[in-house]
Amino acid sequence: MIADGFPIWRASIRMPSLHPMYRGVAANFMRGGETVLENAEHGSATERDFEKTPIFYLLSRGERTGRWNLARGEGLDYTELNEFALSGGTDHVISLFEFPKEVALRGLGFSLTSDAPGGFSDDQLAIVAALFPALGLAAYRVAVSKTASDILAVYTGARTSARILAGETRRGMGGSIDAAILLADLRNFTALTEVYQPAEIVGFLNEHFELIDRHVEENSGEILKFMGDSVLAIFPTEAEDPQKACRAALASAQNLLKANEELNRERTRNGGPDIGIDVVLHLGEVFYGNVGAHGRLDFTVIGRAVNEASRLEKLCGMLEQHLLLSESFAATSAVPCEYLGSFELRGVSKKADVFRLAGVAS
Repeated sequence: MIADGFPIWRASIRMPSLHPMYRGVAANFMRGGETVLENAEHGSATERDFEKTPIFYLLSRGERTGRWNLARGEGLDYTELNEFALSGGTDHVISLFEFPKEVALRGLGFSLTSDAPGGFSDDQLAIVAALFPALGLAAYRVAVSKTASDILAVYTGARTSARILAGETRRGMGGSIDAAILLADLRNFTALTEVYQPAEIVGFLNEHFELIDRHVEENSGEILKFMGDSVLAIFPTEAEDPQKACRAALASAQNLLKANEELNRERTRNGGPDIGIDVVLHLGEVFYGNVGAHGRLDFTVIGRAVNEASRLEKLCGMLEQHLLLSESFAATSAVPCEYLGSFELRGVSKKADVFRLAGVAS
């Protein structure tokens, strides 16, 4: 359009988002530069900012198009349009496109800004209007596809969602892998439900789950499941170097336990509860794939190693340890460890040798 003589200085496509972290996404273009993608985070500040935009003005009036002659001082009450005018903008037009009702994404806002004297001609705006339905359809297709992949990754994790989108969607699809397993459980959390309101309990869970996820993800692990107040994460091993996966899982465990101490110090200063985390690290073979009913699947890991990790976690309280290592994990990670004993695990025929990191106090 610029090559055909349209005096486009800036352009923007803005759409709402279903991502839990972002309320909207924008693609912003400036002549002579690159298109920049920006995400607007959820929060009261961004909500108030949106209410001070030309798009919100149109939506609140039920209108689909708007135009402001910046050269004549129109629209300068809007921060963005005032900035455009100060930088030489002369004309600003916006068109809104509504998506199908069955999709939570409401639609898109498409804006064009000119810096030419007189701005856009009526003929040019008529061409834009004729092209707009095709642009809306293309943006709708991109938005739906991106939303599907984003939401799937939020609920299943990046590694797992990639496998699902690649076609692993039938019950039983998957395979055996070797993985370091991290199982984290909030200590004595059930007792808190007798003292605090449900909304407060959810807030505590989210705070602890957030720090667990952060330290698992930064070490290339992936959370597969939240189970009440427990978290199951895996670090798939590389065939040539299973020690690498163990070291990554161990770094995650140490970092999240340290971060949890800081979180508890801050919360208790404000009169809240001190919530400990127990972590078990194990290494073994698991089935990684689809499990469930025909119409309701869970992409997760199951197997003897997962069961053993769950049983080992019950020993943390008895041994007064916040971090326990299985024999296979301790041997493969090759870090200095202290032997704590051999214990029977419910449902497991063989006793388990259990370790802690050397030099760690009860």
